Amino acid sequence: MKLHRLELTGFGPFREKQTVDFDAFDRDGVFLISGRTGAGKSSILDGVSFALYGSVPRYENGERRLRSDHSFLGDPTEVRLEFTVGGERWRVTRAPEYERPAKRGDKLTTEVARAELEQRVDGEWIGRAAKPREVALLLDEVLGLNAQQFQQVILLAQNKFSRFLLARNDERQQLLRTLFGTKRFEQYKDDLENRRRAAQRELDAAGDQVRTLLDLAEAAMARQAASDADESPTDETVPASPDLAARRDLIERARRRADYRVEQAEELRQQAESRHAHLSATHAELVEQVRVLDELAAARRRLADLDAIADEVATIERRVERARAAEALRATLEQADRSEEAAGEARAAADRAAERWTEAGGKADDDVAAVVETLTGDIARWTDALAREHELTAAVDARDATIAEIALLEEQAGLLDEQHALLPAERERLTTDLAAATLEAARSDEVRVRVADLAAQVEAAGEADRLAAELGAAEEAYLHASGAAEAAAAAVTELLRRRVADRAGDLAAELSDGSACPVCGSLEHPHPAPRVADGVTDDDLAAAEAERDAAAAEARETGENTARLRAEHAAAAARAGGRGGDELATSLAGAREELAGAELAAERVASLVEQRDVLDRLDAEVTEERSRLTAALADARERLAVAGTTLTRLETEVADARGAFATVAERIASTVERRDLARAVLESRTALAHGEATAADAARDRARRIEASIFADVDDVREALLPESERTAITRRVAEHAADVAATRARLLELELTAAGLPDERPDLDASAQAVAAGDLARSAAIAAHRDAVNAAERMRELLVRIDDAFVAVAGLAERTAAVTRLADTVAGRAPNTRKMDLETFVLAAELEEIVAAANLRLRDMSSGRYTLHHSDALQARGAASGLGLEVLDAHTGRLRSPQSLSGGETFLASLALALGLAEVVTGRAGGIRLDTLFVDEGFGSLDPETLELAMRTLDELRAGGRTVGVISHVEGMKEQLAAQIVVESTREGPSVIRQEALSERD
Repeated sequence: MKLHRLELTGFGPFREKQTVDFDAFDRDGVFLISGRTGAGKSSILDGVSFALYGSVPRYENGERRLRSDHSFLGDPTEVRLEFTVGGERWRVTRAPEYERPAKRGDKLTTEVARAELEQRVDGEWIGRAAKPREVALLLDEVLGLNAQQFQQVILLAQNKFSRFLLARNDERQQLLRTLFGTKRFEQYKDDLENRRRAAQRELDAAGDQVRTLLDLAEAAMARQAASDADESPTDETVPASPDLAARRDLIERARRRADYRVEQAEELRQQAESRHAHLSATHAELVEQVRVLDELAAARRRLADLDAIADEVATIERRVERARAAEALRATLEQADRSEEAAGEARAAADRAAERWTEAGGKADDDVAAVVETLTGDIARWTDALAREHELTAAVDARDATIAEIALLEEQAGLLDEQHALLPAERERLTTDLAAATLEAARSDEVRVRVADLAAQVEAAGEADRLAAELGAAEEAYLHASGAAEAAAAAVTELLRRRVADRAGDLAAELSDGSACPVCGSLEHPHPAPRVADGVTDDDLAAAEAERDAAAAEARETGENTARLRAEHAAAAARAGGRGGDELATSLAGAREELAGAELAAERVASLVEQRDVLDRLDAEVTEERSRLTAALADARERLAVAGTTLTRLETEVADARGAFATVAERIASTVERRDLARAVLESRTALAHGEATAADAARDRARRIEASIFADVDDVREALLPESERTAITRRVAEHAADVAATRARLLELELTAAGLPDERPDLDASAQAVAAGDLARSAAIAAHRDAVNAAERMRELLVRIDDAFVAVAGLAERTAAVTRLADTVAGRAPNTRKMDLETFVLAAELEEIVAAANLRLRDMSSGRYTLHHSDALQARGAASGLGLEVLDAHTGRLRSPQSLSGGETFLASLALALGLAEVVTGRAGGIRLDTLFVDEGFGSLDPETLELAMRTLDELRAGGRTVGVISHVEGMKEQLAAQIVVESTREGPSVIRQEALSERD
């Protein structure tokens, strides 16, 4: 990887854009980055790291001050870097998150972090990623190094590498773990330890399961021994502390004894079941004998009872036969009774109809049929007159309604004329009020603008008062800061004056006898100038200059603040129009009252316009309504005249039809009532004649049928009749008696045949039942004993199978646990690991061996073959971890030394060699990426001139093959040896600038 160009804008100590052209140092190979402390030398490397990874090593655990403190609010912050990896040229641009002025208003807003990655293709930059996350992912693929690896291999020989050389094993392990990312091996160790613990827990659980199963089997053995009276319990007692196999053998013996018990219990169960079956069969035969004898006695008693009631059944059977004969005459009797009853009712109805006809004025000898015909004709004639009477009533109602309607229309017309006469005066009043309100409302826009202007002036006056107080304080601070800056500048001037005045003393201090004076060239120095007691050193001058720069920066900042406040105060006073806040507030209140009045007038204008529109609509509506009323009056008067003519005609027709009655309807109702009475007389006479004829026919038929039957008269028939339910019940009783007698005789015959060979004495069932119950109890006990023996044997067999399976599982788990334990202990540095070196330390030890081998290639040259580094895996004292030790072989003594015994310069050379070796190893781990641009940061001040020359020669070798090495140092000798330089200087205003000088530029 080779860096080409770096641009820093608003980053670190740089406010304006600063550019570093690394390609300008290709010819020199090695260049120096110099400058005063705090000027910003390391910020160049911070910019490279931020551009590539978006992070800065110095700020990883602290404040991220990436944006320059010297930048103004509107200034940008950006870093751009061009580099080449694998023959492809890239350009990355990044900006951190910072605050900037908002586009609207006077507030601040946050400028979000951004990033962009471009690739140069055919002379043009092509965008490849445009978001921080996308840029980071693509750069990971392009660079092949993570941020930590990159920062370690380009920033060589820092203090951390001398610390790495001199560190204890555990400290060195932490540094190597960070560089090589071997934390995963620690995780491997932890995972193996967890697996070991899990395997041990699983093995312990399996052992517990075996012991639990053995305990259960032994408990079953003990219960069986306690319940078995034929075996001694001591035969199945387990020794105090037997091994698991011995306990298992005892359980196997117990299983065989359990199988023997099952065979014995099966034989006893079969014997008990056979005996119970024999007793049950014998008892069943005795029960059957008792049942036959009991049923035979019951059948004999039942037949005797049936014979005792035979005469009674014969009597009721004859009663049923007489009732059946009477039932055949029931309909004839009922028909004759109904005919006589109907004739009586018809006779009574005829008498009532004749009586009502006589009461109504009729006579007994009237021709009722002729009367009915006459009255029917009259009713038809008067019904037509009834319709005329209804028309007359409707016509009277219509006439009265029309008269009322005319009166109402005339009243409405009068009221409408009175209201219409008031409209002209109201319209004239509204017109006058509207004109006045319109004139007042027209001023609202003008007054509203004046209110807004006065409100703005009031706000500006308040702001001017506030800024006036701030301006006073700012001018006082500016005066103080200016005085301090002048005093600091005067102090620097005084120090420079004293430094120049003491220049002769400095020259005299360097003179020695026999050496030429650099001023006059004399070899003798009779009167050298004395040194002043309080001479000015470089540090004094640098401190004074720093104090002067800080004071100047503060004066500049306070001056800028004062100027800003002064401009803002002048602007605010101008916006206030030069008037005071109280005066403006009074004017604003008056304007607002005037505006309120104008707005009220505008509302009144709208209301008056609406009222005027309503009045116009009302005028039109009144005119239209007056026309409608006039037309309605004419129509009503015309309808009244027609109704009078119709009413006269109807009154004449209706008067003829009413006769002596009040209405035609009353006359019709009276005539209908008289006709109905006449009709009732006719109908009752006809019904009476028919009823009497029917009754005579029914009486003759009844007499004929009784004479032909077994009965003497009607009363004899009625006495023989029975209700249907009673006749059915008697019939069913007779039939049941006959069936019962037949069934009883048949069953008696059957039982007598069955009991022919039975003894006369009744068997003893109680003794037989007790024998059956005893046999059943014995059988149940035998079945339960067999079931218990089978369960015990199956339980013992099941436990034995589970115990054998558990034994097999424990054996497998024990073998696997032993293997996992050995591996976990070895990886964790425990026995059998004799070196006490865990897996991560082992991996890091291999990396350290490679680092030492790469470092020795340069340390031999830098130490003229005296020193070489050696990796040591010797056991450490007090059980400390081993494998990461470093020792130094001194060729002068032939012995190994501790790195702590090296001098400061020797320590630096060894650290530099170790750092270069580490860089090569880390680079190789990252895929063999070549770093064509390297930086060495500080550390050369501890070297003597000869050793410094060796170190520089080593750095000079690094540029072989096109590498460029940047050295950050304050050592004056480095400035003399390295002509190509980047100088970082602080300006009087505060920000730093970069000045670049390459050998090619000087040529």
